[in-house]
Amino acid sequence: MNFLNEVAQRFPAAISFAAGRPHEANFDVALIHEYLDTYCRHLAETERRSEEEVRRTLFQYGRTKGIVHELVARNLEADEDIAVDPEAIVVTVGCQEAMVLILRALRRDERDVLLAVSPTYVGITGAARLVDMPVLPVRSGDGGVDLADLAAVVRRARSEGLRPRAFYVVPDFSNPAGETLPIEQRHRLLRLAEESDLLLLEDNPYGLFRARGGRLPTLRALDRSRRVVYLGSFAKTGLPGARVGYAVADQLVDGGTGGAPTLFADELSKIKSMLTVNTSPVAQAVIGGKLITYDYSLLRANEREIATYARNLRQVLNGLARRFPGPRDGQAPQVTWNSPAGGFFVVVTVPFRVTDELLAQSAQEYGVIWTPMHHFYDGAGGEHQLRLSCSLLESGPLDEGLDRLAAFIRDRV
Repeated sequence: MNFLNEVAQRFPAAISFAAGRPHEANFDVALIHEYLDTYCRHLAETERRSEEEVRRTLFQYGRTKGIVHELVARNLEADEDIAVDPEAIVVTVGCQEAMVLILRALRRDERDVLLAVSPTYVGITGAARLVDMPVLPVRSGDGGVDLADLAAVVRRARSEGLRPRAFYVVPDFSNPAGETLPIEQRHRLLRLAEESDLLLLEDNPYGLFRARGGRLPTLRALDRSRRVVYLGSFAKTGLPGARVGYAVADQLVDGGTGGAPTLFADELSKIKSMLTVNTSPVAQAVIGGKLITYDYSLLRANEREIATYARNLRQVLNGLARRFPGPRDGQAPQVTWNSPAGGFFVVVTVPFRVTDELLAQSAQEYGVIWTPMHHFYDGAGGEHQLRLSCSLLESGPLDEGLDRLAAFIRDRV
């Protein structure tokens, strides 16, 4: 991430397909104040808080597990058909903190390991490194997960004396590959998790942004055995600058010292109290106000964004097809790409090695920035691939960026 930011700063005129940031056309400073006022009215009128209590809620440190947990629970029920006790929700400083808290809670000694599909989001591998928890790669397959390989990795790890604690997965439009896990694979993964006594860490930052077809139920919505710890974020659907995420952790765990079992969320809260104390109440209030404004539905709140991302994704896929038409005379295509059904990302495969040095050359000489896929592998992989993010750009710069990318690739070929 630092490397991409450095390249963008060095070449500010370059068009960037690198950052998976939300579209900025609908950003409005006035909305921050409106959402904040809406939440304050909610406290005063719905929760019957006094003026002094409203001030204290915003200005003081606040509850470690969060102050908008009940609103988050209503959002999950409205958009994802997930019914959850608000006490099982921990509101975090972005989803990244939720990852660190969960892995720290799971990591007891050097035998504990995390499993993740390769390629995977760099944030989870970074969080694992922070808590000294090795990540074992699982091959991608139908929709993003090779379930046979997942079972094999679990067996092999246990035979070596390791403890596979959880499997990290992004079932909808994953970062970086844009893959979607089919419904039958979701059921099979849940059965495998139960048979293997494995937690599933389901990360769902892009699930609302489907470009074609109907939305699929989350693993958490299908889960009947409390196998899924659900990771949510308002970075893409609410306000990225607020840095508000959450974890739904309703598993019962050993309370220690002979006590009764407690919610996993309570264990995460204990760790959070030593890490960030609490998530900014002001940031939570802004997110809470947005949820209230749209009757707790982020699907409703993001109608324009959903349409924008679908349009941009179609433009990228159609643009690649125009610039790299199919091969003639039965020859294999030199440039290919996947075709995600939604989300932010497209992966392009090219017949040359993609390096960081080549990215710098692309930015300097062709004025276009992208992400080398090898960064998403812990080891070998992705050497001939690059990731395009279609979320941030407007239609005109997006088309110009594709022209520049096509020129760069053709010259390399």
